[in-house]
Amino acid sequence: MNKLSTQAIVAATGRRDAVAPPSTASTLPVTREMFDEVMVRCYAPASFVPVRGEGSRVWDQNGRMYIDFAAGVAVTSLGHCHPALIRALTEQACTLWHVSNWFTNEPALRLARRLVDHTFADRVFLCNSGAEANEAALKLARRYAHDRFGESKFRVVSTLNAFHGRTLLTVTAGGQQKYASGFGPNPAGISHIPYNDVAALEEEFARDGKDICAVILEPMQGEGGMTPGTPEFLHAARRLCTAHNALLILDEIQSGMGRTGALFSYMQKGIVPDILTSAKGLGGGFPIGALLTTEDIASAFGVGVHGTTFGGNPLAAAVAGAAFDIINTTEVLDGVKARHALFMEGLKAINARRKVFSDLRGEGVWLGCELDTPWKGKAMDVVRAAGDAGLMVLVAGPDVVRLAPSLVISLDEILEGLARLETALNAALV
Repeated sequence: MNKLSTQAIVAATGRRDAVAPPSTASTLPVTREMFDEVMVRCYAPASFVPVRGEGSRVWDQNGRMYIDFAAGVAVTSLGHCHPALIRALTEQACTLWHVSNWFTNEPALRLARRLVDHTFADRVFLCNSGAEANEAALKLARRYAHDRFGESKFRVVSTLNAFHGRTLLTVTAGGQQKYASGFGPNPAGISHIPYNDVAALEEEFARDGKDICAVILEPMQGEGGMTPGTPEFLHAARRLCTAHNALLILDEIQSGMGRTGALFSYMQKGIVPDILTSAKGLGGGFPIGALLTTEDIASAFGVGVHGTTFGGNPLAAAVAGAAFDIINTTEVLDGVKARHALFMEGLKAINARRKVFSDLRGEGVWLGCELDTPWKGKAMDVVRAAGDAGLMVLVAGPDVVRLAPSLVISLDEILEGLARLETALNAALV
C-alpha cells in the first residue's frame, strides 16, 4: 500500500459527514426464543420482551401494557424515560462520552460534589455497578487496615443470606452458598453470622476482634428476604467496629437514593458508616456505582492502587446528577413515605380478603410480602402469574414477593398494580 492510497483510506474513513451504510441493529427481528439461542443462560427471563416504558408502565412487543412494581430491581428510581434524565443524557451525548481516568470530567466532579455535600463522606470513588462498588469497599477496608495496623488485620464479618454482588470477593462476602460455590477456593478471611444476631456479632469480635478489618451489612437485607436490620443490631455493629478499629461498610446498593424515604437509609438509623456503597437507583437506569468514605480512609487508595476504565463516565455521571437533584428533595422523599402507607394499606386489604401473607414488611417503596405457610416456596409462581396479569414484580427468596417500584409511581399505577397483584395471587395460590 503506497503513501497516497494510505492517506486516501484515512481521509475517507475519517469523514464524520460521510453517509454510513444502513444499520440493521434496530430492525433485526427479535423473539424471546432468541435469548436461548444466543445468550449465556445466567438468567431465566420472562416470556414477554419489554420494548417501551413510560413512568411505571411498560409495553411488550405485542403492545400489551404492564404496571412496573420492579423498577429493574430498584433501579429505575424515577420510572422509565423520565424527561429530566432524557435531557441530561441527550445533552451529554452531544458533548463528551468518555475520556477514561487519565483525565477527569465535569459531570463526574459535579456528581461527587453532590454526594459529598449531602452525606457523611469526604471522598467518592465512581464505578459501574453495585458489585464493583462493594469490591472496592472491601479492598479499601483491607488496604486501610493493612497500612494502619499490619498484615494480620484482614478479616471481614458479613451476614448469612446477604447479597453484595457477583465478583468472587463480593459473592463470598454475600453468605449465600448457592451463589458462591463451584468456583474453586473462595477468598479467605470472611465469616458470616446470622443477620440481626447481636450476640453472634459480639462473639465474633470477642474471638477475632484484633484481626477484623470490617463489617459489611445491608441496612435491610434485600435479596435475603426483605428483612429490616434491627436498631440493636445496627448500633452494635457501629459500636464494635469503633471499639476494635474496624470499618463499618453499609451496602446501600438497593436501600439508597431515596428508596426508604431518606437519601440513604443510614440517615434514619442513628448510625454513620465508615464506607457506604451506592448503585442501582443512583443512575435512574443508567449503569453507575459509587463508594463514599472519609478523607482518612480514602487515603489508603493512592494513585494506581485501584481503578476502573469506565468509572465516572460522563454520560453516567450526567444522568446520575440529574436523578440526584430530583430525588434529594423534600417533596420526593416525603412522597416515598406517603407511597409506603398506600402500598401497606392496599396489601393489608388484599390479605384481609385472602389470607396469603404471613408478614408485610419493608421501608418506603421497598416492600416484602412473605407468603403464609400453605404457599411457602411459591413466590416465583406469583411472579409468573403477575406477568400474565400485566404486572412486573420480584422475589426475595422462595417465600417473599418483593415490590420495588419507582419512587414517584402515580396513584393510579399503584391502585391498578395492586389490583393486578390480587389477580395474580388468586391465580397462583390455589
